[in-house]
Amino acid sequence: MRQLSLGGEVPDSENLSSGWLTIRRVIPYLWPDGQNWVKKRVVVAMIMLLLSKVIAVGTPFLYKAAVDSLAGESGSATWLLAIGAVGLTVAYGVARLMNIGFQQLRDVVFARVGQRALRMLALRTFEHIHELSMRYHITRKTGGLSRIVERGVKGVEFLLRFLLFSIGPLAIELFFIAIILWLVFDIWYLAAVVGTIGIYIWFTFKVTEWRVKIRKEMNDQDTDANQKAIDSLLNFETVKYFGAEAREAKRYDNAMAGYEVAALKTAYSLAFLNFGQAFLITGGLVIVMVMAAMGVESGKLTVGDFVMVNAYMIQITLPLNFLGTVYREIRQALVDMGEMFGLLEQPAEVTDKPDAAALDVTGGEVRFENIHFGYHDERPILKGLDLTVPAGGSLAIVGPSGAGKSTIGRLMFRFYDVNEGALKIDGQDVRDVTQKSLHDAIGVVPQDTVLFNDTVGYNIAYGRDDATHADVIEAAKAAKIHDFISSLPEGYDTQVGERGLKLSGGEKQRVGIARTLLKNPPILLLDEATSALDTETESNIQASLSEMGQGRTVITIAHRLSTVSEADEIIVLEGGVVSERGTHDELLALSGRYASMWDLQRAEVEAG
Repeated sequence: MRQLSLGGEVPDSENLSSGWLTIRRVIPYLWPDGQNWVKKRVVVAMIMLLLSKVIAVGTPFLYKAAVDSLAGESGSATWLLAIGAVGLTVAYGVARLMNIGFQQLRDVVFARVGQRALRMLALRTFEHIHELSMRYHITRKTGGLSRIVERGVKGVEFLLRFLLFSIGPLAIELFFIAIILWLVFDIWYLAAVVGTIGIYIWFTFKVTEWRVKIRKEMNDQDTDANQKAIDSLLNFETVKYFGAEAREAKRYDNAMAGYEVAALKTAYSLAFLNFGQAFLITGGLVIVMVMAAMGVESGKLTVGDFVMVNAYMIQITLPLNFLGTVYREIRQALVDMGEMFGLLEQPAEVTDKPDAAALDVTGGEVRFENIHFGYHDERPILKGLDLTVPAGGSLAIVGPSGAGKSTIGRLMFRFYDVNEGALKIDGQDVRDVTQKSLHDAIGVVPQDTVLFNDTVGYNIAYGRDDATHADVIEAAKAAKIHDFISSLPEGYDTQVGERGLKLSGGEKQRVGIARTLLKNPPILLLDEATSALDTETESNIQASLSEMGQGRTVITIAHRLSTVSEADEIIVLEGGVVSERGTHDELLALSGRYASMWDLQRAEVEAG
């Protein structure tokens, strides 16, 4: 099925089929297998709905009888007239109250079902987003993604509330009223009402479909503006560095200008829709009332009949006026939900095999066997990489930018699958084991440790789900950051700010080290873990990283060669292939690429 796009035009037939498909996707959340309490609540809510509509269509009879009683006419049943005008008026009030009461009871009974459906859908979407591949996330704008999910969940809420409790009840009420007008009056009243409703619905649907296309454009502009705002705020420091506040404001305003144009089109088309609806429904009301007035003048109908016809027409008019708004919002909700369900249909590029077993790490040997990989077919990154890191050993990977160093780490974590060859841990192909067990076995300290906008303690405890506070303190001590945290006014409850901006680079790295120590993985990946730090901080952090690597298999991706001189083996990666390999001393003795890089960096340090 072709997904609806925010700005594209989709044929009406496809809109309709897509809308029904979206509704069908929601139904299992309202009638789930094995959840009998949900089904019982749905049934009870439907009974309450039916009772409220039966009372609603019967209420005008009491109104008619009261008028006939006051007018001294006998158009109503004798038992109704015997109650008296006052009694009938009281009964009319009680009936209206019961109608509202059953409606509210219906909402109360169904509320838990609706909220459960929203929660399950939101959870499923959230889980699915985390299952999607790295490739999807680096090409998708986070702000736009969050807005799609937000609008989709709100769309489901609107659909549940109004499709079940507005459109459905209105259809039932119109059916009952049509039968009454036919049986109590004659076929011409029914024809007039059906004709009015038919033309009204046709007009509403046609104009609303046109307006939905405008709303798609408005959604597109809204998503674009929201993304620009989030992108700018996330890069607050960069904006300040370049004095680009005015530039960012102009960029945001340009996006909002597009939204403004689309919003004005929406407002103008809404005015046209509302007036057209009023014209049609008022015309139908006048026609039916004229027919009833002529019936009273000829003696065929009583004044009570005239009042009852008027009551029914008003009873029809109010929800029909509301129908325009409801249908319009339901169409928009279906578009929003279609985008969210389209997101749910996005396939995960990397998945576990059906028979995947947990990774069994006995020593931690890592082997890259003739690995070929590229993010795009036309641009290969790794070209036949062969490496072995023995259990408990250390390997350093150096080389120029774009050589494929970080790609090796991504393949280890199985963010991507290799195009050719195999990556094995203790002889087990990473494609044959579960991703969770693979991720549990590898600890990563990246160049820039990203922290959650929570406490220091929470960020360290993120390393292990069942970690106690004592475990957190022990990890902090091992990472040599416990004293710093203890000196803070709120200690481990200190908020770190969004992305950890309240901490320095070295402090963030030590929190990251503590977090990874708490995870206690057998394999450690250091992805340029100190390259963003000053020399003194780097030296201190490097000592902690060296201690952290004891007893573990360590793979270090480095830019600064001074951080890898103690590695068991160093490889120089250039153009996706290994150009040199050996120990630090062996590589210096070769007087090749590594030696020239070493001399250059040493000269930079001495010059600095």
